[in-house]
Amino acid sequence: MLKKQAKFFENILFLADLAVIGLSWFFAYYIRFCCGLLPVEKGIPPFLIYLYLIIPIILIWGFVFKSFGLYRPKRISSYLSEVFDIVKACSFSVLVLISITFFFRQYEYSRLVFLFFFLMTVFALAVERVIFRETLRYLRRKGYNLRYALIAGTGKLAQDVLKRIELHPELGLKVIGFLSNDKPIPPSSPPSSPPSKGGDKGEVEGGDEGGEWRGREINGIAVIGTYKDIRKIIAEKDIDQVIIALPVEHHALTVELLKDIGDEEMVDIKVVPDLCEFMTLRGGIDELDGLPVISLQDTPLYGWNIVIKRAVDIIFSVIIIILASPLMFAVSILIKITSHGPLFYKQERMGMDGKRFFVYKFRTMSVNAEEKTGPVWARANDERRTPIGTFLRKTNLDELPQFFNVLNGEMSIVGPRPERPVFVEQFKKSVPQYMLRHKMKAGITGWAQVNGWRGNTSIEKRIEYDLYYIENWSLIFDLKIILMTLWRGFKNAY
Repeated sequence: MLKKQAKFFENILFLADLAVIGLSWFFAYYIRFCCGLLPVEKGIPPFLIYLYLIIPIILIWGFVFKSFGLYRPKRISSYLSEVFDIVKACSFSVLVLISITFFFRQYEYSRLVFLFFFLMTVFALAVERVIFRETLRYLRRKGYNLRYALIAGTGKLAQDVLKRIELHPELGLKVIGFLSNDKPIPPSSPPSSPPSKGGDKGEVEGGDEGGEWRGREINGIAVIGTYKDIRKIIAEKDIDQVIIALPVEHHALTVELLKDIGDEEMVDIKVVPDLCEFMTLRGGIDELDGLPVISLQDTPLYGWNIVIKRAVDIIFSVIIIILASPLMFAVSILIKITSHGPLFYKQERMGMDGKRFFVYKFRTMSVNAEEKTGPVWARANDERRTPIGTFLRKTNLDELPQFFNVLNGEMSIVGPRPERPVFVEQFKKSVPQYMLRHKMKAGITGWAQVNGWRGNTSIEKRIEYDLYYIENWSLIFDLKIILMTLWRGFKNAY
């Protein structure tokens, strides 16, 4: 029954896609030739020659969308990934359509119509799919269009999978039961040992992969069989999806389960890798020529992200250097008048991937300020500051020369603040995940700084904010931090 429902919804989506594609083609013709927004110099071509193309359009898009897997179940995938798939499929389809029309020598089709058609198709299909998916999610929350899942495993990872599924009823997944490595106790018999203290009633303590059976249920879901029963249970319970959630040390069990299921059972198979505890920074699943690769930690800056962030850095730094040049000239004069010594102060810092570079500032302290103290952070009422140094540090004007570091590619406008190597050596031994902040280019300002974690403040909180920034990086996030910096300034600047 459920599989028939799934096929029904797939057919509805397929017909809706074709309707949207056909209407987009006609609307593209209307915008180009009939609405008066664009001048038509060669006269309006007959609508009939564009109408004839609707048949190859429907055939091409329908075949390509099927081939690109746009009708596979997408209960877990994001909207962004689906839109990306639509863009790829539409791009390929348009190229095929243009190639076909090349052979229609008697007709000259407008290139603008093809462009409008592509843009409207992508936009309209994305909107249509969002509406369709949200409608299905609403129905699933109400208990309709459910898919039944079986979790192989009863340990911590399997329990975590159950909790995640229960947190998202819109996915329409209903867990029927768990599979255990040991023979479960019949419902009429008491447990062989009492549940662990402090745990949920009937919860398996620590999991039972190769261990002792300790209860009938896990968070209210029954353990309905052993791994050897998997094919029988799939058939009896009409299971749609098997989720294998076993510890990494039980890889052999995973292989045996996959062999037992084989290719005769028409179920979806998901394997949840027991590597979550090692995922520290933007972990996820990548693909290498069709081979899935688990990424435990990675930088968000790759592909176009690098180009966009670097372009923004160059544009902003050039603008700020030009606009602030009179101010920097005035600051230079004040530094020279109020104290002897060099105009700029350079200090070695550690940047992206642990590479060292010299950061430049206007000098705010006396020459050889650390001769007696050694490497230390500035503090409130620091006696080493020059007369103008207090003002420069409070207003952060001493940071202006760092825009030349940005222009040179050593820093970014937004990112974790670069630290001195001597402090990095201390912190990486005592602060967990400290070195992960070097997966992003160092910045003049950052998420930690605009929230007050700067200078002689909690290193742990600074790392927490830096890693949050790296995990959630986007161009919009960068612009938000820049605006917060202009509005609030830096906090805790001595």
